[in-house]
Amino acid sequence: MHSAELAILDWIQTHLRCEFLDMAMPWISWTANHGEIWILLAVVLVLLKGQRRHGAAVAFGLTLDLIACNLVLKPLIGRLRPFVERPDVVLLIPPPGDASFPSGHTAASFAAVFALKASGSPLWKPALLWALLIAFSRLYLYVHWPSDVLGGAVLGAVVGWLGAKLAAAAADRISPEAK
Repeated sequence: MHSAELAILDWIQTHLRCEFLDMAMPWISWTANHGEIWILLAVVLVLLKGQRRHGAAVAFGLTLDLIACNLVLKPLIGRLRPFVERPDVVLLIPPPGDASFPSGHTAASFAAVFALKASGSPLWKPALLWALLIAFSRLYLYVHWPSDVLGGAVLGAVVGWLGAKLAAAAADRISPEAK
């Protein structure tokens, strides 16, 4: 598996690296460095009447993701990043200092997507497109293994769905007649 993952990353470097993507991928990745784009989305939705339940779902999903990904899994697993194994690869961003598995960028992105989907927001479709770009950017930038990205997507899907369920339960508890 390890050699297959390296082969995928090396294939991306050999066949897809270009000036346009060298400029675009760091920026795309940056939008989710600490979940910024998804936190902003949650805040905006919470502030918009009629969208609050979607914003709450995203906020709950991101909170669960923070706990599961950054506080539990990354420290517990402690996987080294691919650039450590291939120091000859030129990084386009500063090397991240935390563990590699799971991809936090991907997990947060998919948490937002699945929270939106599970809460019934049509915004899940454009969010999915952006989440896929973010996930790919982590491979392009050689800072995650493919299994990190896949693991992040699965984790994000689970916590996003749970976040939507928690937001719905909280809303029912606060205002049961508002169904």
